[in-house]
Amino acid sequence: MRSHLVEGTVRHRRARPVEHALEQDVFYLALDLDEIDEVASALRLIGHNRRNVLEFRDADHWPEPSRDLRETVLAHLRAEGEDPTGWRITLVTSLRYLGYVFNPASFYLCRDTAGVLRVVIVEVSNTPHLERHLYTLRPAEAGPRFVASMDKDFYVSPFIGMDGRYTVHVADEPGRLRIAINVREGGKPLLATSLVLTRRRLTNRSLLRTLLRHPLMTQRTIALIYLHAWRLWREGATFHRHGPAVAEAQARRAAATARPATERSAAS
Repeated sequence: MRSHLVEGTVRHRRARPVEHALEQDVFYLALDLDEIDEVASALRLIGHNRRNVLEFRDADHWPEPSRDLRETVLAHLRAEGEDPTGWRITLVTSLRYLGYVFNPASFYLCRDTAGVLRVVIVEVSNTPHLERHLYTLRPAEAGPRFVASMDKDFYVSPFIGMDGRYTVHVADEPGRLRIAINVREGGKPLLATSLVLTRRRLTNRSLLRTLLRHPLMTQRTIALIYLHAWRLWREGATFHRHGPAVAEAQARRAAATARPATERSAAS
């Protein structure tokens, strides 16, 4: 199988208004979307849309819960102007663990028939609202590393405002996967997040060993998110409420959409 485990470390470093850092050992599954049923058949601890220790459920992904994730992703790529015929799509994500799932971010690595990483779709979830949002990224320029930027238009954390910009770096190497996401706000660095992961074969034995090394990882992740949110609040970080922040982002998007039309009207 092309599907495999990736195991390593996630790091977050916040620069302002208070300095804050966290580090956690993690593992994810890197699932070839053509192999989901094969993975579930071969691995005793994984179920596809059925109960097991680990569960891959199509409905756990996409802003509108998917019924068939592979077809959903292909349809999205076509809508974005791509022809994904023959493409290989690898989803780097956490599965439901004893019935519980939370993915702060999942990554769809979309390679063309030549194996070139053409598109990265970042699926972001927030707490406690459990909303999901997509960023569809293409590299700024051809090269060995995938680098793309996008404006922030989804509420993720109450301690990050909506006036931000992300830069995403992906180094998709044979033995390792490295993903870095840097956030700038007001033109200044705010937050740096990195995933440094080693690829491992996906077998019954390797999966069991990984679960023993990382017991209840998904549950620990959500607990750490709330713990560090409490620490940021205690340290005086600005708190952005969900409703006003979302309204601000919607108003900004509406203004950006209307501005070109206004300019064209004035020019005519």
